[in-house]
Amino acid sequence: MRLDGVWWLEDRLRQQLRPVPFEVPPGVSRIGVRLDYDRSAGAVLDLGCAGPEGFRGWSGGARQEFAVGARHSTPGYLAGEILPGVWHVWLGLHRVPPEGVRYSLEITFSDKAEQADRQLGHHHVRALQRPPARELPAVDGMHWYAGDLHAHTEHSDGTLTIDALARLAAETGLEFLAVTDHNTISHYPFLEKASGAAGVTLIPGQEVTTDLGHANVWGSEEWIDFRRPASQWMKQAEKAGALFSVNHPLAGDCAWRHQLTTQPSIAEIWHWSWFDRTWGWPLAWMKRHPAAIIPVGGSDFHEPGGTPASLGAPITWVLAEECSSPAILAGIAAGRTALSADRTGPLVLRCGDEITTLDADGLILVRPDETRVVVRADASGRQSFPARQSGMYRLETWRNEVVALCA
Repeated sequence: MRLDGVWWLEDRLRQQLRPVPFEVPPGVSRIGVRLDYDRSAGAVLDLGCAGPEGFRGWSGGARQEFAVGARHSTPGYLAGEILPGVWHVWLGLHRVPPEGVRYSLEITFSDKAEQADRQLGHHHVRALQRPPARELPAVDGMHWYAGDLHAHTEHSDGTLTIDALARLAAETGLEFLAVTDHNTISHYPFLEKASGAAGVTLIPGQEVTTDLGHANVWGSEEWIDFRRPASQWMKQAEKAGALFSVNHPLAGDCAWRHQLTTQPSIAEIWHWSWFDRTWGWPLAWMKRHPAAIIPVGGSDFHEPGGTPASLGAPITWVLAEECSSPAILAGIAAGRTALSADRTGPLVLRCGDEITTLDADGLILVRPDETRVVVRADASGRQSFPARQSGMYRLETWRNEVVALCA
């Protein structure tokens, strides 16, 4: 099947996601889709796919072709039986210039036995070089674990395989990492094996991604339908026993603009785009909400040397009973979180009825009511203060740069 045409700006405004139906005959073991279009004027068209039983994959604007097969699929797409019947290619009109964009869509079928998409070959595997864990105070038998709650792989617009990302997480000193590819769950089947090999807890996540904002959902086995209103994402996550977080609410063109019927309880306050932390807008966003929001952080990592360049910047610390996915998510849900610029720098933790600062001598502790005190650490690098106020405590430099905070 081949379809040629032009999308106009009016088409995008009328309906951004365009399902293109096609009939799959019996006996097909593999479907191939290729999209060609003129990108010279800045046009971006997204790709996705659905079968008779629903969602089969999404790659957004990261790919111009994909394959779905019974045993193997392009990263971002779910392998499984190719049922006969009506399928749909999802074309997302993400960016369409006023002069329009010409496109060509080609769909092919194969009934031949599948072959793996990549040749594995023989590779030398070096030993992991994990840095030592940081010694932090235990609280009621629970421990603080270091992680990153926002990262991407080749299953969306990242460049690393899941195995490579897990190894990088281990060598960065992370103890947990949420893999949050855009609008897909095709990475889920590969997380457990990669987690065991690298010794890092990989949390299944998905970044629900639209033009009006992004949200992370952690711990849901179900695919969250990004085509629905954002309030339904929250309800679907809650029904699945998962956590929902508004991502980078004030980050450029992907700032949060969705309308929600209920206030979110978790938000990615610290994102790589907060590169000048003398800017107070993330703190102002939190304060405008009448109820407390649990702060989390995420690097939004895509590739080494890209933007952001570092996995685990910032670090999200979670106080949990153990470093398992359910325990980490339970710790976040309970509000036992702290954020820091990196794994070894200054830190502020809520430890029962005390606020404990680490490696923060000369910094300023800012209480929830905005009163301030200078930290004068002891020989161990620590100083504790009474935790008399509910809400967020933070550490700042004398220049008002935020370097750490805790829920």
